[in-house]
Amino acid sequence: MKHQSRMLCAMLSGAILLFMPQLANSEAVMSKSFSYFTIGGKTAEDLDRELSHRGPMTKSTGSRHPGATEIKFGGELTYVEQNGRCGVGSVKVTLHTKILLPRWTNRRRTTAELGLIWDTLAADIKRHEERHAEIARTYARTLEKRLLSLRPRKTCEESQALVTKTTQEVMAAHDKDQYRFDVVESKNFDARMTRLLKHRIQQNASGR
Repeated sequence: MKHQSRMLCAMLSGAILLFMPQLANSEAVMSKSFSYFTIGGKTAEDLDRELSHRGPMTKSTGSRHPGATEIKFGGELTYVEQNGRCGVGSVKVTLHTKILLPRWTNRRRTTAELGLIWDTLAADIKRHEERHAEIARTYARTLEKRLLSLRPRKTCEESQALVTKTTQEVMAAHDKDQYRFDVVESKNFDARMTRLLKHRIQQNASGR
C-alpha cells in the first residue's frame, strides 16, 4: 500500500494559474467554481499515467498536475479630486477561483486497497487546491485594504502610479506565498499521505 501511494503521490505539487489584468469594471466580487477532468485505469500505475497525461497543464511549470487552481484578479477603482489633491475614492477588488480536480471513472470497480489510496489522495488534492484559493482570497482582501489606505497625491497621475506600485507589491507577495505553500506541501507529502492513510484505515476498522 505504501509503495502504491508513493507512486501516486509523487505527482502532487499544486499548480496555480494566475491572471492579473488592469483594474477594470467587473460585476464579480469573490467567487469560486469547480471543474473536473476524468481519468481511467484500474491499477496504481494506470492512475499515475492517467494523471500525468490528462491533468491540467500550467505554463509556469510546463508540466501537468493532478489538480490546479485558476486565479483571476480584477476590480473597480475610482479617483477623487479634493482640496487640490487626488486620491483613491472607492475600491472593489474582484476575484474568481476555479479549482480543477480529477474524477476517476473506475472508482467503484477497484480493489479496497487501491480505492482507499485514491480516496485519500483525491481528498488531499482537493484540500491543497482549496488552500490555494484561500490564499488568493486573503490577498484580495489585503489589496483592497492597501489601496483604500493610500493617501492622496498632488495629481491623479501620481495616485495612479502609486496604485499600480501597490498592486504589483501585493501580487508579488501573493505569488511568493503560493509558491512557498507548494514547496512545503511537496516536502511533507509522503509523511502527510502516510498519516492520512493510517487515519482512514483506523476509521474503516472502527466502523466495522
